[in-house]
Amino acid sequence: MGVSRGVLADRLKWLQSIDCLQQLPERPGSKRHSYHLTQKSMELYHNALTALNWERQFHASPSLDKMELLHTSCGNKFHPVTRCIRCNHSIEHSDVIYLPGPGAAMDLRKMKIRRRAALPANNAPSQRNLYSNLVNIVGDRWTANVLALAFHGIRRFDQFREELPIAKNTLSDRLKYLVNQGIFEQHAYQINSSRYEYRLTKKGDATFPYFITLLRWGDKWCDPDNSGRPLKLMHKICSQPLVPKVVCSACNGVLNAHEVKLVSSV
Repeated sequence: MGVSRGVLADRLKWLQSIDCLQQLPERPGSKRHSYHLTQKSMELYHNALTALNWERQFHASPSLDKMELLHTSCGNKFHPVTRCIRCNHSIEHSDVIYLPGPGAAMDLRKMKIRRRAALPANNAPSQRNLYSNLVNIVGDRWTANVLALAFHGIRRFDQFREELPIAKNTLSDRLKYLVNQGIFEQHAYQINSSRYEYRLTKKGDATFPYFITLLRWGDKWCDPDNSGRPLKLMHKICSQPLVPKVVCSACNGVLNAHEVKLVSSV
């Protein structure tokens, strides 16, 4: 990964503290330990598939091009598709209605300036670094929040400020970054003015499956006070509460980690 030992140790410790990793002996009685995924982190699998799908669409690379996903249940190579579990229709962000859930609350985090990582994730030396471009976008707290709010119809600078405890210069930086990455497009909304709306591009819109699967995971695993979901999602197509599923494009079966292989296309 190209990360310092101190930073890596800190992240591994933190992932254990939130029950996403566990240390286990490499063999009975061994003093050497290795890190293993927990059930909590395994259930991010659908989220990881949506991230890989986005990378393939917008950031083709030799490392991605030479690998394909094989669904062992049906024996076919596939790409993941995010569908509504009730009507089986593919999910588009324009087909979702957001309503306050029982756990809805104001964002009361202390305003804080955080810089994005100086070293982009795609500079990491690992050959398994398959999500580097999306990580550069959603790996920053404020950039991810701004992008997520865009799916709620937020478009203007002042609207983002109303929703987030974010400094003006930080918000300006993140909006500029998202425009430069092709996630947002600027559209002037006043004649002879430099005031803009920030609208999702096709590339930005395509991150929606990533956010919707992450939200679903958070509803289950990130509610320590049992206050309930912060959002209730309704699917316009079937008029039912939205529950996303990630399925095989070949057989429409729900994808499980132990039924998927990464195979070389060469």
